[in-house]
Amino acid sequence: MRKFFQEIKADLKFKTAGPGQKLSEPSRYGAPKEKPRAEVAPKPRQPPTDEAQRAAAAALARLELKPKGKAPSSQEAIKNQGRGAAPRYRLGEPPRGCFRAQEEEGAAAPSVSGVYFICPLTGAVVRKDQKEKQLREAIQAYFSVDPVAASIMEIHTFNKDREKVRLCVETMAKYLDNIYLHPEEEKYRKIKLQNKVFQERISCLEGTHKFFQAVGFETKTLPVPGQETTEEFYVLKEEMLGRLEELKEHKEQLLSSEPVRAQLHRQPTLFRPSAAAARFQLPHDFFNLTAEELRREQRLRTEAVEKAAMLRTRAMREKEEQREMRKYSYTLLRVRFPDGYILQGTFYARESVSELYNFVREALREDWLPFELLGPGGLKLTDENLAFNECGLVPSALLSLAWDAAVMAQLEAAAEEQRSPLRPELLAGAQSLS
Repeated sequence: MRKFFQEIKADLKFKTAGPGQKLSEPSRYGAPKEKPRAEVAPKPRQPPTDEAQRAAAAALARLELKPKGKAPSSQEAIKNQGRGAAPRYRLGEPPRGCFRAQEEEGAAAPSVSGVYFICPLTGAVVRKDQKEKQLREAIQAYFSVDPVAASIMEIHTFNKDREKVRLCVETMAKYLDNIYLHPEEEKYRKIKLQNKVFQERISCLEGTHKFFQAVGFETKTLPVPGQETTEEFYVLKEEMLGRLEELKEHKEQLLSSEPVRAQLHRQPTLFRPSAAAARFQLPHDFFNLTAEELRREQRLRTEAVEKAAMLRTRAMREKEEQREMRKYSYTLLRVRFPDGYILQGTFYARESVSELYNFVREALREDWLPFELLGPGGLKLTDENLAFNECGLVPSALLSLAWDAAVMAQLEAAAEEQRSPLRPELLAGAQSLS
């Protein structure tokens, strides 16, 4: 079978593009049937038709147009060092500790137990309300590995005012630049801690003092010229004058780094065919509102039933819909395949539709297979740049997947037995949806 896939790919000309190409009605997959091989001769393999080649080429062209990954920045290098032997989570494998919610008597079980994140430094999977605590612990532990990198992560991650961070790191970089360019000048190797600029731009931000200590500064109490008083200074250690290139690298690392962000865990889950696919029970993690605010919102909606029937302009309705969409931070999406299986994942409400297409491709045996996604009502999701909240796919939605019938027919004709296009390990972990 795989050899046939490779032959189809070899026959296709990948230069043709067709991201908007329409797909035919989906074919359905049944359970594999046993064939008496002694009586039925194998079907001769047919070469792909022109129509099948064009359809598959369109899907491959769209894959080739995806932006290529950038070379890892210094911050990414820091993260890669910190990951170590972090655990990997595959499709269909829930994160440890994710499904701890008990079904209360008389209440519907949540469709997912909450929103989870993956720490990029350790690979640990934690609940949304624990992600910052996990990041702090991970960065703190990294001080024993690379104190300079750890202090830079603190500065960029835990100081939320991005403009203050920008001004801070630029000022710190200036201090280091002066030392690198004028190592013979003693005045550049000393920083007065009570200096107004230092206090307003640097001292008030988390991680800055740890950075200066990590790059080779030490605290000294020195007399103030022309006065009888003393003040505290950061003074660069003498041995650092022979390691000025390191100081320059630290400066560049400080300027180029970005905040460390926990990655949203998709919690990929496959469900067997079920009539309950369109029923969702979401936990409070999916909303910006608190539990009390949600109850109040429900009461107000009940009281506004009559108002909803009043004549409103289209602009008024759209404005109200957009206001509703902003209440949701996350969305739980399900994609129903033609054979009835349902793939579920968690997304940010503001992520683009292209992320869902990529999520589905990762679940396929062959990620080049052409398909389209249909939203509620059968509307095709052709603009992959739109966000889920712009498409009305929040806080949850059931979508359908449609294969290209011509390509699938070619595959079926060449196969000795029918098999699901989903990955075997994903099928093995399929769950029942109650």
